[in-house]
Amino acid sequence: MGGLQRFEQRLEQLISGAFARAFRSAVQPVEIAAALQRECDNNAQILSRDRRLVPNDFHVELSGTDLDRLAPYDTAMADELVTQLREHAESQGYSFPGPVTLSFEPADDLTTGRFRVRSRAQAKVTGHASPAQVRRARAMLEVNGTRQPLQPPGLVVGRGTEADVRINDPGVSRRHAEFLVVEGARGDRDDLRVEVHDLGSTNGLLVDGRKVPRAALHDGSTVRIGNTTLTVRVVEEDRVV
Repeated sequence: MGGLQRFEQRLEQLISGAFARAFRSAVQPVEIAAALQRECDNNAQILSRDRRLVPNDFHVELSGTDLDRLAPYDTAMADELVTQLREHAESQGYSFPGPVTLSFEPADDLTTGRFRVRSRAQAKVTGHASPAQVRRARAMLEVNGTRQPLQPPGLVVGRGTEADVRINDPGVSRRHAEFLVVEGARGDRDDLRVEVHDLGSTNGLLVDGRKVPRAALHDGSTVRIGNTTLTVRVVEEDRVV
């Protein structure tokens, strides 16, 4: 039995015939599953002879009518679609850079029965900071849905185990960049300096769209390493606890 057949069988067991009746003249779940499978196949990046990287963050866009019909079943369907994607990845020797996520979203330009899939590879981010350190930080890095505190003297970002913030992105070097943080004597927001320095990485840094070896950063600055974007946030004084 193929992966798509197993997906249909599991979905029928979970949801009952009401789902099939609701979608009889609309987009079919197996069509979405097949499109997600193709999205992996078409975007696989060869990392080595035995490893290919595929997207892990998926967005399925539907018409408003189809999205309303899906609403009572969306959680169960999303779980089954993710399971099917993992099975397909295992059978093809694909690797996900982080947890697999899937969401359903409306699209005004789509009619009933039509859908569109968007995807991206979003690397898993691992840091060592505690929730209390994040709350107290006067500056931080936002990376793939995580918040990493920027505290003196700074931190190293990379793919290796020696990095303070690890990013599972094949385009990121083991020790890719260092963020330096200096606080002045006044201790206020305007007295905080943040810089980023390339540590001799393979692919370098893009700071606010420009390739540079080092740069001073401010609130809202973006630093792109590999396929991952890090955004600097300087916290307002009255938010620091």
